[in-house]
Amino acid sequence: MAIRYLVITLLLVTFFSGTSLAQNKYRYPSYKGLVMAGYQGWFNAPGDSAGRGWYHYQRRGTFAPGSCEIDFWPDVREYSKTYQTAFSYADGKPASVFSANDESTVNLHFKWMKEYGLDGVFMQRFIAEIRNPSGKRHFNTVLQHAMKAAIKYDRAICVMYDLSGMRPGEEQTLLKDIDELDAEYGLLKGSKVPTYLHHNNKPLVVVWGVGFNDHRAYGLKEAETIVKALKEKGFSVMLGVPTYWRELRQDAVSDPVLHELIKQSDILMPWFVGRYNGGSYNQFKGLLAADVAWCKAAGVDYAPLAFPGFSWKNMNGPRANSTARERGAFYWQQIAAAKKAGAEMLYVAMFDEVNEGTAIFKCATVSNLPLNGEVGFVGIDDDLGSDYYLWLTGQAAKWFHGKKEFDENIPLRK
Repeated sequence: MAIRYLVITLLLVTFFSGTSLAQNKYRYPSYKGLVMAGYQGWFNAPGDSAGRGWYHYQRRGTFAPGSCEIDFWPDVREYSKTYQTAFSYADGKPASVFSANDESTVNLHFKWMKEYGLDGVFMQRFIAEIRNPSGKRHFNTVLQHAMKAAIKYDRAICVMYDLSGMRPGEEQTLLKDIDELDAEYGLLKGSKVPTYLHHNNKPLVVVWGVGFNDHRAYGLKEAETIVKALKEKGFSVMLGVPTYWRELRQDAVSDPVLHELIKQSDILMPWFVGRYNGGSYNQFKGLLAADVAWCKAAGVDYAPLAFPGFSWKNMNGPRANSTARERGAFYWQQIAAAKKAGAEMLYVAMFDEVNEGTAIFKCATVSNLPLNGEVGFVGIDDDLGSDYYLWLTGQAAKWFHGKKEFDENIPLRK
């Protein structure tokens, strides 16, 4: 009888507190209140055991001065294992980079997340990669290291599928893959990775690349198959969609079916990278409030995106578009606008994306860059330090946690 009364009391307390018993099992029961970043994890180096060479470092098969894909150079002073490159510094010393295939690398990245206050990351899995044995092997290795590090450093972690390059029929590749990951990590039971991100009382899976009008081989039909199946399996779903999804224009398909698909999801995350710069953002940010209002009316949560800057000149040539970081002011401008618009969560693009210059992790400062011919590399301002954007992201997390109040003025680092 005493046990019966205890159970009833626990149920009543749970009901009135607004928290379910299921939620209490998980360290991160909701995306709300969190600041999360995307994690590419696609970098390889010769000799790292993946057999993929200078993957995502090289351009047209070569990673050497005058031919590379990255615009920012990682600050590798804290890495346990690095790989010497053909690049060198002004004093002639060789420059090195990391491989995401190494457990020590992933462990260090999660250690930084803990130290600076980033809540966690979305681990990207590209359908165009995991369709091939070598790609799947690499991303499985990175994910395995990340799951372990997420538990060690108490960071939220979530699987994020990027549909870019997917062909019709490969939606089944994704669904088979998530079944394999569920079997490996107990995602639906929460038994092996207690820090796996949940939302609406279910483990969250992200599907990015839905509704873009850039002539992709797949369309809304394939996306709908994926979303429906994931929901039936017991997952909650976040969709990565175009910037102008609400108005069905510009980068979005002009098809109202996209709205119906969004309404079936739990969270919406529009892609903003490259859509504005510091000068044009004030004209753009009004879109956020309208997005938030639409999502609230539809019962879908909204995760706006913020990115520190953009640069891909080594990938696409010296005349390629870029977005200046403005010493963090551009990044903070977006963070503050998201808060003002009523956003309850934030997606940061990206943790480690040095190819397109959106990385927030430790990158080399201007005076510590290797030489690279005419185009060169982009560096963090010397007086800010290589960790500045990690620190700034941590301040944003404090704001979203409700532990500290900020405004449009960028925080000063003491």
